[in-house]
Amino acid sequence: MSERKAMIKGKQELSVVCQCRLLAVPRSSAYAHSGAVSEFDLELMRQLDTLYLQWPFYGSRRLCVELQHRGYGVNRKRVQRLMRNMGLQAIYPKPRTSQASKGHKIYPYRLRGLAIIWPNQVWASDICYIPMAKGFMYLTVILDWYSRRVLAWRISNTLDTEACVEALEEALGRYGAPEIFNTDQGAQYTSEAFTSMLQAHGVTISMDGKGRWVDNVFVERLWRSVKYEDVYLRAYETPAALQAGLTRYFRFYNTERRHQALNRQTPETVYFADHKTMQVA
Repeated sequence: MSERKAMIKGKQELSVVCQCRLLAVPRSSAYAHSGAVSEFDLELMRQLDTLYLQWPFYGSRRLCVELQHRGYGVNRKRVQRLMRNMGLQAIYPKPRTSQASKGHKIYPYRLRGLAIIWPNQVWASDICYIPMAKGFMYLTVILDWYSRRVLAWRISNTLDTEACVEALEEALGRYGAPEIFNTDQGAQYTSEAFTSMLQAHGVTISMDGKGRWVDNVFVERLWRSVKYEDVYLRAYETPAALQAGLTRYFRFYNTERRHQALNRQTPETVYFADHKTMQVA
């Protein structure tokens, strides 16, 4: 793996993405994090991640006070900076890792009053911060709203559009197209690369309005499960280890983990129960 990663060059005719695919190397491992992050900041980020999962309605002021009570010498300005880097925002209007981009088209919200009653009716996507033993990554997932099944996911060390597009491309290729795709209004999801792919497949695009954090509540619950049931227990050392670990976890989540909201069935069972839902070969 290390020899293959060493072969990847930034200034070539082939993009880094293509080189990674040809060499079977995770794209995230070919990039360096922008700017060094101190050990103290990494520790604060891990603490903030845990506190945020417990109290997602806490803003920077209250999180700063909580950290100070736990013995960390930190001021609010530092907490605000770290929260921006992590993509955390108090639950009003919505916790999000993506920020709106000027000039990108914002699509209307399409789910108000809609009964979601079959697989592939509505998909949702979001991005979250993933702490590691040393450093951090970002996780993008695409989730079938009805069954809670994870259809595709990607890890990346940057909040870029590319990981979202790759996950979407995989989900569409394997499972066909949903009727509606719902996201927040972040730059990754309003980008031309992402929205044009949905439009090419005839998908109706829906975006959460201000104050509509509850619309992606199923994805938010997934983040809690991923972190408490896997990430926090493993303390992954490298992107490759994280990739392998999440592969195992999402296989378990889809095929073995029973959900109370699904009448104690697994997402896999519910997703494929409808004869209309067929996996594309």
